[in-house]
Amino acid sequence: MFHLRQETPEDWWEVEALFDLSFAPGRTALSSYRLRDDVPPVAALSRVAVDELGIIGGAIRYWPIRIGGAPALLLGPVAVHPTRQAEGLGGALIRDSLVRAAEQGWERVLLVGDAPYYGRFGFEKRGDVLMPPPTNPDRVLGFALCDGAWDGVAGEVTRWVD
Repeated sequence: MFHLRQETPEDWWEVEALFDLSFAPGRTALSSYRLRDDVPPVAALSRVAVDELGIIGGAIRYWPIRIGGAPALLLGPVAVHPTRQAEGLGGALIRDSLVRAAEQGWERVLLVGDAPYYGRFGFEKRGDVLMPPPTNPDRVLGFALCDGAWDGVAGEVTRWVD
């Protein structure tokens, strides 16, 4: 049995090891990582799925970005340990964190991923959003956390700079 909780600073390296295990080598060379450079993740939305022994079986992080100047969240990475796949951890992390993001006042979420998987959570292709290259535009997906969240929001995705 797993429970979801906020990631702590002590979890950082275990979560990073999970991401390394779950994704191809060179994951940090992807264009989405350029949006994360020198920007901390949104701590309150960085969540882990932990079993009764305290072992992390899944993790999700979010990063603040701008889309055509409008604030948004970049979901990812999200990963589940290979030995814990098909137990619903990924879906639980996504649903839980989307609810929390809405409660915190965020309006929209963007990710680069597989439409068949993320579509079941309500993500849709955002052809009017331009991720840094090289990104397959068919994999740029968005989710509205409130009504009208994407109205008039389009353009280039950039790093969050205060």
